[in-house]
Amino acid sequence: MDGNIAQMKPQDILLLLKIVGLNSESWKQLPIAVSLGMSQSEVSEAVKRSKYAGLLDSKGKSVMRQALMEFLEYGIKYVFPQKPGPIVRGVPTAHSAPPLNDTIVSNEAYVWPYAKGSVRGQSILPLYASAPSAALRDPKLHELLAMVDALRVGRSRERALALEELKRRILDGK
Repeated sequence: MDGNIAQMKPQDILLLLKIVGLNSESWKQLPIAVSLGMSQSEVSEAVKRSKYAGLLDSKGKSVMRQALMEFLEYGIKYVFPQKPGPIVRGVPTAHSAPPLNDTIVSNEAYVWPYAKGSVRGQSILPLYASAPSAALRDPKLHELLAMVDALRVGRSRERALALEELKRRILDGK
């Protein structure tokens, strides 16, 4: 296999979380691409990489949920690290977005930089450039991405709460 295909890219995680949120194996690449703000070829390549990594089944339709959870728990913060940046306008993420903002009270907001965003806070670069707009169109995806960001940038309490909720949603399908 080509070396480029073997390397996961951030948009692969965006795709996998979208599929988890759909909770269906009958998804099609073009509608997913449109909903994520990606090209169909980007989705096709993400599917190939995710199959190669063992995060999608051999048909490329079903997320290998245990493997994805292991990657998120142990790898995401090392493979796609992020540190809070300057104060910008954007879309809430990590502990500043649902569902974690119901439990965690903080004076510092984390946001994905986005001109149409409604909150000012420390910038967190999203996994993929189109993630903020895709998240605004899909609340379930927004929550999953925000919890993944809590794993990437959160303190131990935020990480523990995000991990518990991600396990419930990804492994239990709730």
